[in-house]
Amino acid sequence: MVKVRIQLGSEAGGSTSPFVVARQIMAQGGPKEFYKGLDAAIMRQLVYGTLRLGIYFNMIEYYKGQSADGNTTTFLQKAGSSLVAGCLGSFVGNPADLSLVRMQADSALPEAERRNYKGVFDAVNRTVTEEGVTALWKGAVPTMTRATALNIAMMVSNDTAKEILEKKLGKERKYTVALSAAMVSAVATAVCSLPFDNIKTKMQKQKPNAEGVLPYKNMGDCITKSIAREGVAGFWAGLPTYYFRVGPHAIITLLAAEQYRKLLGVGK
Repeated sequence: MVKVRIQLGSEAGGSTSPFVVARQIMAQGGPKEFYKGLDAAIMRQLVYGTLRLGIYFNMIEYYKGQSADGNTTTFLQKAGSSLVAGCLGSFVGNPADLSLVRMQADSALPEAERRNYKGVFDAVNRTVTEEGVTALWKGAVPTMTRATALNIAMMVSNDTAKEILEKKLGKERKYTVALSAAMVSAVATAVCSLPFDNIKTKMQKQKPNAEGVLPYKNMGDCITKSIAREGVAGFWAGLPTYYFRVGPHAIITLLAAEQYRKLLGVGK
């Protein structure tokens, strides 16, 4: 929630301090305001999160099976698997992602412009009713771009770090290797995906003006206007906050996925 509000604050020329933004959110609705859109966030992870990980791991296992020793993959295979998984997962999950961004951005709008969705299903239903089915995929291109950057940064950096650490520390120190690799991945994920996340947020929350014209025509227009208004550094507005949103998520996701795969007897 704080991350989204910081991005919108940067766009509008407001505060990008997480402490100021947090106080504003608290003043608007108390502690529960921080969890606005929680059901949409859970739905997003159920769809997008599971798809991108499932597709990636299945593709990696396939490539490992094709390798000489049955257990290695190239950088291009990892990157390609991450790209495909990120694109497919985010495309299917875009309706939930759209609902999440709109619900989190709602309180920052003037009362007359608020959508006041009751929940993720109400958000999806009203989006279809008021804007048409295709509106559920507004911002799909930046969403897929962001997911691709995030997935490549997360999965490739994690797998590469694990390979390097296993050579240096030994495979027997598997927990140290797994945690250290996940922490490296968290930093890479935050830095590489934030610019795309910034653009995605702006495009998904936008509303047409009185003449029916949207603030941004497309992703390229949003990038151009954002640079003119905020400078290139504006794409990384709220990076520390974004890290605390993405970092723990990446670490928990990677460690949990590894344990589930072991329990299911998948992978080496």
